[in-house]
Amino acid sequence: MPRGTREKSESGIYHVMLRGIDKMDIFLSNSDYEKFLYYIREAMDKSDFVVYGYCLMTNHVHLLIKTETEEIGDIVRRIAVGYAQYHNLKNGRTGHLFQNRFRSETVDSDAYFLTALRYIHQNPIKAGMVENMEDYKWSSYTEYINVAKKKDMIIDPTFALNYFSDVKSFMNYMGMKNEDQCLEYDEKIRYTDEELMEVISSFTDISRLKSLDVKSRNEILKTIKANTKASNRQISRITGIGRGVLEKIK
Repeated sequence: MPRGTREKSESGIYHVMLRGIDKMDIFLSNSDYEKFLYYIREAMDKSDFVVYGYCLMTNHVHLLIKTETEEIGDIVRRIAVGYAQYHNLKNGRTGHLFQNRFRSETVDSDAYFLTALRYIHQNPIKAGMVENMEDYKWSSYTEYINVAKKKDMIIDPTFALNYFSDVKSFMNYMGMKNEDQCLEYDEKIRYTDEELMEVISSFTDISRLKSLDVKSRNEILKTIKANTKASNRQISRITGIGRGVLEKIK
């Protein structure tokens, strides 16, 4: 199946996510994180783009990038290919390091720009790696809060900081509790019909589903959908419940 065309950002700003293939760790030491930042810098020397934010996690990377004259795909590939070659050579491995092609979303409003930047900076907290954003070394948050002292930064801090009266206001916004849902990889598990039948059987007696009252049946179907992430088509095959019914259950 051909790949879909990547949506083009009107502002030129993209939130990009790269993840290790099979969710494998792509950073195994501090020097690996440093090397990835080196490849960002190297790409900046060769391409026309600006970095507004980044966070390097153990098995994935978030970037907030503004393109100028070059396509986002060319920029990300330049960074990823350089790091993958380094990583494979260092660790005696071959093959792909990153999962499929990178994911991206357009950032075409001021509000979503700030939301995406906060989401990126809060990644280590939500992952339980640190309690405070400033304690995580491998994100752009430390560059923002030390903007008066830091030299040779990867990010251009001006654009984001212009939304705030001072750095303290920026820190307050970045630290706000929220339920932001930005770019992530879908974690769908693919089951054979036999495997899915076994999983569903742990929730309920499949043979009794059709005899339940509508409210009870729908509650069970909602649980099945939430826990398996299986398609309505496959759940319908296993349970005998029509796809139309399943599609109405959110």
